[in-house]
Amino acid sequence: MDRDATDILISGGGVAGLATAIAFGAAGFDVIVVDPAAPVTDATQDGADLRTTAFLQPAQAFLARAGLWDALSPDDTPLAVMRIVDAARDPAVTRDFVASDISDAPFGWNLPNWLLRRVMVDRIADMANVTLRTGTGFAGMVARLDCALVRLTDGGQIAAKLVIGADGRNSAVRQANGIEVTVKRYGQKAITFAVTHPAPHDGISTEVHRAGGPFTLVPLPDHEGLPCSSVVWMDTGPHIATLAALSDADFAAAANARSAGVNGQLTLVGKRSVWPIVSQIADRITAPRTALVAEAAHVVPPIGAQGLNMSLADMACLLDLAVASPQTLGEPAMLSAYAKARHGDMRLRVTGIDVLNRTSMAASPLVHDLRALGVRALHDAAPVRQRLMKLGLGAS
Repeated sequence: MDRDATDILISGGGVAGLATAIAFGAAGFDVIVVDPAAPVTDATQDGADLRTTAFLQPAQAFLARAGLWDALSPDDTPLAVMRIVDAARDPAVTRDFVASDISDAPFGWNLPNWLLRRVMVDRIADMANVTLRTGTGFAGMVARLDCALVRLTDGGQIAAKLVIGADGRNSAVRQANGIEVTVKRYGQKAITFAVTHPAPHDGISTEVHRAGGPFTLVPLPDHEGLPCSSVVWMDTGPHIATLAALSDADFAAAANARSAGVNGQLTLVGKRSVWPIVSQIADRITAPRTALVAEAAHVVPPIGAQGLNMSLADMACLLDLAVASPQTLGEPAMLSAYAKARHGDMRLRVTGIDVLNRTSMAASPLVHDLRALGVRALHDAAPVRQRLMKLGLGAS
């Protein structure tokens, strides 16, 4: 049987897999990406990912290194302030975490996920050493001393020095290597949508907390001349199902009641999408000739813009190790260094976000009081506030 050969085989053609392919390709490695489905690159297509991603400073630097940022930056929205509103109390407790306290740059930049896919697919089309194969996926692998032999679902085979699993929370690569995961379920879902509003967002991303989960507004570019934001509304699964079934008019009324008046009257724009909320961490992030990144390794609730930014930190670490010693690509020493550098940080952040989410879900007035006191304490002591913001950006 004919067999293709490459430096790196990536399973998964989502944002994480495409970004990984481009970064390694820009560094001079030969890369093949496989995914059973073609990326959806138009917001109006069925299956379009209508969520947005806030790229924090280290993630933006990674995308710039990969040669992607110039194409993305015309559509980004800077995030200058992270605002926390605890609306479970009367009066509400509001605190602003301002990027200028610790940096000359914004905390990050917000971009639609469907647009990320479009820019990344276009970039791959211009790269001679990166190939995107859709319509086929990872079926299995055998790791040898010098390479991994990967079987594809269309019957093809690829020999790769390194296999990267970027194929999501149900990763086929992870399962093929017998790696278990620890999953925490919250009985939560998130509904995502976009809104326009009369008040400018001024680059402020706002998390409004009551019970059930946060209601988060993230700045977007203007829509038809009006200020616009992306919203992630987390709550119990049954409540989100009820919301998803409402008419646009009734849903808009419910969103305005939940928003605590942030940015004024909210007007629904476009479609709504529903996503399950879980927390998940892989027991290991490496196997022979294999590394896991992104949601194949860790899944967190959408709080604090940590999810994809953690994923890009995985990729940056793996890329640095590969560039420093390309002759050891996929070998045990490289994979051990990756696991040592990333797995502890993954566990720490997954645990921290789990605590934040459980606190946000709580209906107890006592928990609300403690949460409000915590927000005040973390914000009002300047050294603590600045350290917290640096940790949120990924600083150690």
